[in-house]
Amino acid sequence: MRETVHRHLGKVVAGAALAVAGTAVMVAVTLPGTAGADETGGNKGGGGGTPAAQQAGQGPGDVPPGVVRQAPAEGEKGTGRDPLTDDEIRRVESIAVSGQSLGAGENVDGHRGPQRLSVDLADPETDELDDPGAPRRADVSFYDYRRDALITRTVDLGTGKVVGSVTSHGVQPPLSRDENAEAARLLMADPLGAGLKADYRDATGHELTSPDQLRLNGAVYRATPGGQPAVLDKCGEHRCVRLFPKVKNGPWIDARWLVVDLSARKVGRLERH
Repeated sequence: MRETVHRHLGKVVAGAALAVAGTAVMVAVTLPGTAGADETGGNKGGGGGTPAAQQAGQGPGDVPPGVVRQAPAEGEKGTGRDPLTDDEIRRVESIAVSGQSLGAGENVDGHRGPQRLSVDLADPETDELDDPGAPRRADVSFYDYRRDALITRTVDLGTGKVVGSVTSHGVQPPLSRDENAEAARLLMADPLGAGLKADYRDATGHELTSPDQLRLNGAVYRATPGGQPAVLDKCGEHRCVRLFPKVKNGPWIDARWLVVDLSARKVGRLERH
């Protein structure tokens, strides 16, 4: 830490890194360097879910029927253990999300369809390790905020079919860029976000009105007994994030004591030690 300036949230950090001690996780977290400030743990397969079209006669809590969408044309294809091509990523995402079970899910914005997290080339089966003609598969991960569930579907790129699906609760993979942005949006709208906005104004002379004005990293936060206020007690079961915001072309803003519960859409403050 090269320089620390005391401000509304406690400090705006001008150095390249800040050591963070979590009261609930009791581990050290170091803010990434400037070059990676806008990266999130997801890959280019991450992103927001499909917006819901409000249908006549439905209440706000009703779930529209699922829609099965035709997968796009195959496009450019890789072979063997080649990284997934952009065309393959688009295709397997469309295949994996089709069907009513996922169509009834909810993304981080509260819209229909689960939150897309990542698309990765799947590992081969044990008996396929030395087989150059082994099937090429992709694992597509989503988070369903309606059920607080991680869903991973495996798609066979050759047949275009879902060949495996696993649903897990209490599993919290790295956050996507859209989830970090929504966490910042919720924080900015909450009274506890007043310090963040004041620090941004002090650093830039401008008002903070959109997450797009920040470079955002986020870490999953898990609750431990007695380690946080009651509003955050379900973190781990819920999807919660600790934000590390940075002014674009400027300093880090220390928001480490604030946690956003994306599932409950609430903000809590941790005690400082």
